[in-house]
Amino acid sequence: MADGEVIVDSGMDFSGAIAGTAAPREVLETLCLIDIHYAGFDGRRHRGQLVIHRDLAADVGEIFALMESLKFPVAGAVPIVRYGWSDEASMAANNASAFNYRVVAGTDRLSRHATGRAVDINPRLNPAIYADGRIAPAEGLYRPGIPGTLTGGDSVVSAFLERGWRWGGHFNHVRDYHHFEK
Repeated sequence: MADGEVIVDSGMDFSGAIAGTAAPREVLETLCLIDIHYAGFDGRRHRGQLVIHRDLAADVGEIFALMESLKFPVAGAVPIVRYGWSDEASMAANNASAFNYRVVAGTDRLSRHATGRAVDINPRLNPAIYADGRIAPAEGLYRPGIPGTLTGGDSVVSAFLERGWRWGGHFNHVRDYHHFEK
């Protein structure tokens, strides 16, 4: 592979990226598909995609550009349609994702992902850890200091916080290290 070549992890169009979602039209009309670049764990430049609320697209694009400049590795970023709209399957693949019309796990409340107002990054390295000891994804292991792991005060978390996002690593009921919402 030639230097400078971009590995395309996702090359969908918008209709393909939302195919089969249960989201109502009024939600879909607020979304857009963005291309993002990032350093992969293979040390190469990758292009992926996220479906995100259009009001947050600039924030997310800027933060992924920062992550690439820092060589913060991302395992992949593919619209969750590729995983049959399964959050569990996407997390098990360590996939970064945004829009997914679903409820918060264990509740009947719509997630911020349901409106494209949340982003998950490297969920296997940054799992959700519940007070009772459960971990999601089950394969997750949180080890600060490992490349691709998010920690309080790091440049990636700070970039989200400076733009008014909330980080799941600061939540009280669960430490959701892969999750950002606005």
